[in-house]
Amino acid sequence: MARPSKNTEDTKKNVKQVTETPLARQYNQIKAKYPGALLLFRVGDFYETFGEDAVRASKILGIVLTRRNNGNADDHLAGFPHHSLDTYLPKLVRAGERVAICDQLEDPAAAKGIVKRGVTELVTPGVSFNDNVLDTKQNNYLASISFASFSSEVIGISFLDVSTGEFLCSQGNSAYVEKLLQSFSPSEVLFCKKNRNEFTAVFGDKFNTFALEDWIFTHDFTYPLLTNHFKTNSLKGFGIETLTEGIVAAGVILHYLAETEHREVSHISRINRLEEDRYVWLDKFTIRNLELVSSQQDGGVPLIQILDQTVTPMGARLMRKWLVLPLKEKSQIQERLNTVELFANDQELREVLLQHLKQIGDLERLISKVAVRRINPREMLQLKRALSHIIPIRQILQSNENPTLKKYADQLNACEVLLDKIENELSETPPIVTNQGSMIKSGVDSQLDELHKIAYSGKDYLIQLQNREIERTGISSLKIAFNKVFGYYLEVTNAHKDRVPAEWIRKQTLVNAERYITEELKVYEETILNAEDKIFAIEYRIFNELVNTACEYVTQIQQNAKIIAALDALSNFAGIARKYNYVRPQINDSKALDIKDGRHPVIEQQLPLGESYVPNDIFLDDQSQQIIIITGPNMAGKSALLRQTALIVLMAQIGCFVPASHAEIGVVDKVFTRVGASDNLSKGESTFMVEMTETASILNNLSDRSLVLMDEIGRGTSTYDGVSIAWSIAEYLHNHHLYRPKTLFATHYHELNELAEDFPRIKNYNVSVKDIGNKIIFMRKLMKGGSEHSFGIHVAQLAGMPNVVVNRANEIMVNLEKSHTKEQNRQSIREMPKNNFQMNLFEAAPDPNFEKVQSLLKNLDINTLSPIEALLKLNEVKRVLDNH
Repeated sequence: MARPSKNTEDTKKNVKQVTETPLARQYNQIKAKYPGALLLFRVGDFYETFGEDAVRASKILGIVLTRRNNGNADDHLAGFPHHSLDTYLPKLVRAGERVAICDQLEDPAAAKGIVKRGVTELVTPGVSFNDNVLDTKQNNYLASISFASFSSEVIGISFLDVSTGEFLCSQGNSAYVEKLLQSFSPSEVLFCKKNRNEFTAVFGDKFNTFALEDWIFTHDFTYPLLTNHFKTNSLKGFGIETLTEGIVAAGVILHYLAETEHREVSHISRINRLEEDRYVWLDKFTIRNLELVSSQQDGGVPLIQILDQTVTPMGARLMRKWLVLPLKEKSQIQERLNTVELFANDQELREVLLQHLKQIGDLERLISKVAVRRINPREMLQLKRALSHIIPIRQILQSNENPTLKKYADQLNACEVLLDKIENELSETPPIVTNQGSMIKSGVDSQLDELHKIAYSGKDYLIQLQNREIERTGISSLKIAFNKVFGYYLEVTNAHKDRVPAEWIRKQTLVNAERYITEELKVYEETILNAEDKIFAIEYRIFNELVNTACEYVTQIQQNAKIIAALDALSNFAGIARKYNYVRPQINDSKALDIKDGRHPVIEQQLPLGESYVPNDIFLDDQSQQIIIITGPNMAGKSALLRQTALIVLMAQIGCFVPASHAEIGVVDKVFTRVGASDNLSKGESTFMVEMTETASILNNLSDRSLVLMDEIGRGTSTYDGVSIAWSIAEYLHNHHLYRPKTLFATHYHELNELAEDFPRIKNYNVSVKDIGNKIIFMRKLMKGGSEHSFGIHVAQLAGMPNVVVNRANEIMVNLEKSHTKEQNRQSIREMPKNNFQMNLFEAAPDPNFEKVQSLLKNLDINTLSPIEALLKLNEVKRVLDNH
């Protein structure tokens, strides 16, 4: 094909320039500034989308996709009315879209030429103030990840909820950062384009992400962004000065806010350091396995659903954060427990407090809307209502002798000047928008009051005019009305139109009537409309002044919201303690865990009416009973027992009472679970591989105060492999030369019962069942001693397995048991060499001779080695070892 000539190309270019309308040119210029974002382009009363944006929008929103000429040949078009933005925007954002909202920046009626337009907000999954996008019970975090150039082990991370102003910063290894991502569940994650492969390799593809240029991810660029924002010389006051990568991640977030047209961010008044050593370590597997904030099964109930009966959105969000960040500091735990106990014992105090808390609403997000000037008149009224309950709450707290409540009272600010200003100026029934009038009370502005008389006394004037004209013309059916097209008019039915005075001007003919205007009506209309325009302008000015005054109280009201959230969460703990019969746990510095009549907090609430949960005792310490081997059939309750033990510990360390009759808990610093497994086939990992990965994570991160829960280790491979691995893990946990982690080890390998014979801190227990007439009854009670029977065939029968299969399985089992294989295996286990000594193999200092040998062998190329050379090399290795 011949190449087109330059003249042909110029002709095409000229044709495009001719066919591209001014509107299309304006659209293309704005669209070019926001690549990757879906552009909502305001045209008249509609938000329009074009091209690929229109195709995507129509699929997500279910709106009609059409084609029309918009200056770039026939192109796709899809739109919706501008007043439906709050309906459609959340759907786009939840679908992971970044949405640029392009508004008309001037009145079309006053515009000369094309109306000036510009993007007023770029809404992304992680950056939104829209109530329909946000979940009131959850934070909406934007996260940023920064990979250190000098070390792959240091990753910076920062979280911002722009709707509340909460800003967090930390750094650590990939496991810690991944755990934080799972705990905080950000709606969007920012990372550097050049680290795309590293990000995907470490964190997968389960997040909405956005990649930024690498020049942004530098300390020199981001550090000044933070100091300029907070108006400080350094970041030492926030405790993050030394977090080089954390600072980069936080600075990237501030940059991203500016890029998304969010420049009013004064409500982000501080940045807090997430200190890894302040909170219990919960790895990503444990958070998932224990179902703390989300369930692994559809329709499942996570712990948060049972514990969260808060009455404010701030309290609900704080509860969720506490649950994934349990405390390690005993004094902090005790302070929370003391307050919960006070509320639990003083029901009247709690009830009075709750009556006020219920009226406060989402104070935290309301004041953020003030700071970014996105608050409407009705929300300002809600702010007033919320503040009006701060004073009585403070009085209630001050009148109590509890020092914690007095401390909370001292931190509450009544904001009386702001409260009085809103009370005196804002109408009790304001509109939702600021351009409809009726926002401001009488007596605030004398000019406004005069205009109100003109505008709102018009009804009487019109009645007088109508009566006067009826009397003058004799037209008894005459009426005066108004519409937006013609303004005020007189309407006369056709039966009386011959009586219309000559000076009336006909404006419209209807089927049965005629409409007219008069000079007097025109003068009156102009007076009214001018008055309304002036009213809107004055009220808008007064409302903006009100918002400016509220902006001066952002910090104080954020503090109020923080205290209200804590009071709500703690009084909530007291409420569920009374409701579900929980007890106060005794927290101490020992390494023992002693639970009497422990129950699973979720399962006990899901039982059928009339059925009660079977409680169990658990005792673990580092001296006499460090590891409990739990045997028993599937469905007997082993997994529930493991989970409830961890949940009771975590509930205690967030300051909550626990489902038990008694609980003494030596502070735990790490909780590990290996409970259940699902194939990660998308990554080519089998059930067994997932199981081993999670187990390796446990064994490599143990501490002296760890709680380890292991369920059915080794079941994903052959019996001999499984028993061997489970046995070896139990030995390792018992013989570790540094730590004695408290461990519950549920297994269907009864051979592991033999461990208790040779390892003093390993004890056998079983979850009891009764075998009655070829049927089993699950007693769900933990008893001393190991179990000899798995009852697997009985469980298969309960599951609905065909009888022919069940009967054949029984027949095979009887024959296998006759072969005495089980007894032979037991004898082999007894004769097996025991590793019951203090283990130091894995932590021994490296042998220099071994390292020399390793170096020699590592540098060998076996494929090119001759037999003589191999012998010589072997001799060299022998000499090194002989010198040992």
